[in-house]
Amino acid sequence: MTSVVIAAHNEAAVIDRCLRRMLANATPGEFEVIVVANGCTDATAEVAGAVPGVTVVELAEASKSAALNAGDRAATGLPRIYLDADIALSTADLRTLSRAVDDSALAAAPRRVLDTSGRPLLVKAYFAINGRLPAFRDALFGRGVIVLSRAGRARFERFPDVIADDLFLDSLFTDAEKREVKGVASVVATPRRTADLLRRLGRVRAGNAALRAAATDTEVRPSRKMSWLVDVVLPRPWLLPAGVCYLALTVIAGIKARRTGPGAAWGRDESSRTPVAR
Repeated sequence: MTSVVIAAHNEAAVIDRCLRRMLANATPGEFEVIVVANGCTDATAEVAGAVPGVTVVELAEASKSAALNAGDRAATGLPRIYLDADIALSTADLRTLSRAVDDSALAAAPRRVLDTSGRPLLVKAYFAINGRLPAFRDALFGRGVIVLSRAGRARFERFPDVIADDLFLDSLFTDAEKREVKGVASVVATPRRTADLLRRLGRVRAGNAALRAAATDTEVRPSRKMSWLVDVVLPRPWLLPAGVCYLALTVIAGIKARRTGPGAAWGRDESSRTPVAR
């Protein structure tokens, strides 16, 4: 049996779609789905609990790391899939991901698809570069979905109290131990407004920096600051205008990262979960 752990903080708007799609064609006992509603002020727990076959764990504290650890304590199945509530996968996708890990491939993630439809020019420009960065080609992060085999889950005892949980998992495995599952697409909704993108980047960069500073037993993937130019723009000169936008947004996000405090624990974009104000 495959266990699916979903850490959900105020996800009432998206959790029903996520759960019902993944379980639509599941057979009884095929998947153990655990939703950890943490620090919620909306109806996340109630919406998730209304879906047959879903176990809901409630935590008073809003903390993704605490929620992942609580989900792990409740889970009994392996392989184990860690899934963000705003990522909608089908039952067939879950089956494919479960089969993707084995004794050689200890961790896997789907291919990354960025949804930039209807986004402003600056957001599209940023992701025109970000979507081509080689760092994402052999990585587990940036997809909202990671699956670990039994041996892969045994690599660590518990999730550390950091924002960058996906970067933490990525650091535990060599390139040879990781696999991208091209037959499954994780459609990642990009921020709908430039201001939301900057807030998200600031929190994510602060979280990545904190993980790298705290890492002791693992080697966290280093940040290649000039990759956007060397690996993306120079081979594709027509992307230079997008590259300039990317650089400007990155610099601003770096400033925001230095100002980000510990309260920004989730580091997520709210605009992709709510309708755009007209």
